[in-house]
Amino acid sequence: MQTPTTDSESADSTASAGPLIVTEDTELAEHLVRICAAAGVEPQLTREGAVSRSRWESAPLVLVGDDVAERCSGLARRPGVLLLGLDLDDGAVWVRAVRLGAEQVIFLPDCQAWLLDRIADAAEGVGPPALTVGVLGGRGGAGASTLACALAVTGAREGHRTMLVDADPLGGGLDVLLGGETSDGLRWPDLAGSRGRLSSAELAKALPELHRLNALSWDRSDCLTIPPEAMRSVLAAARRRGGLVVVDLPRHIDPAAAEALEQIDTCLLVVPAELRALAATGRVAAAARMRLSDLRAVVRVPGPIGLSGAEIARNLRLPCAGELPAEPGLDLDVERGTPPGVREHGPLARFCGSFLNEVMPPVAAAEGGAL
Repeated sequence: MQTPTTDSESADSTASAGPLIVTEDTELAEHLVRICAAAGVEPQLTREGAVSRSRWESAPLVLVGDDVAERCSGLARRPGVLLLGLDLDDGAVWVRAVRLGAEQVIFLPDCQAWLLDRIADAAEGVGPPALTVGVLGGRGGAGASTLACALAVTGAREGHRTMLVDADPLGGGLDVLLGGETSDGLRWPDLAGSRGRLSSAELAKALPELHRLNALSWDRSDCLTIPPEAMRSVLAAARRRGGLVVVDLPRHIDPAAAEALEQIDTCLLVVPAELRALAATGRVAAAARMRLSDLRAVVRVPGPIGLSGAEIARNLRLPCAGELPAEPGLDLDVERGTPPGVREHGPLARFCGSFLNEVMPPVAAAEGGAL
């Protein structure tokens, strides 16, 4: 199984459907063709300034040179039209952009990196980014990996396109929790050299598929760290795929975990209802708050002295996402290869279902009902 290609490698791979380029400026056309090649797509090129309605409307993205902007202004309005300006000092280009219905005016080479990403997004059919949920343990053994796994299993069961990312090299492996440690697919050591843009579709295809979700975990080698650049590339690709991304985070915020926190929308901090756990969790919460704004406490109950979830959260100065009662038989399920969250009526699945119903848009609206 091959590692997903990056932009620097994509020119050697099979090109996918690319944008429509409309210009009579040979130098601009050649520049745009080179950018499309770097993005791994094959553009449709027309230099006549006369574009058929079908090509104009069906292209994933339309790149119009300013030299033909006036002639294209009578074509149907559509999303995904970019106007390539030729003169930074020509203020009238913004008027022509309005007449054309362009989303944006861009100038090369200043916007080349942005345009490359935009072309690749259009070729991949990128929609709204995934909701990315981090899960962090307030102390060792708090149950963060269990909750992360249950969230992903529940999200996949409810029809969300789901990816589970194990960012904790010392956590024992989420593929083990999912009962898929022997499944084929890439693990973190295979992706440690990733840089730049990864294809979200190729990433999902390369990972093990377990319980209707894709999982990125660790193998049993001695590799215990990955560069933050690899975390950035992998999580960016996972987010572009849409749906739900769940990240199991280590308590010690290493550079890769810090990079993951930068891309997380909301983070659940799991803390048992115990005084010592409360003290330890305060330090973890302080480190996490430096990199994200939406941090919520999930309190495992009951505790030895009857502390409530609200009391624990209040002491941590965090909103309480809810209480999580113990689930009978969970340890035995895991030993038998049955992942947390599979029991639809258990406390874990109920909590995860309630949380996802609160934070996730409906499947039909978010992903067209398709996985």
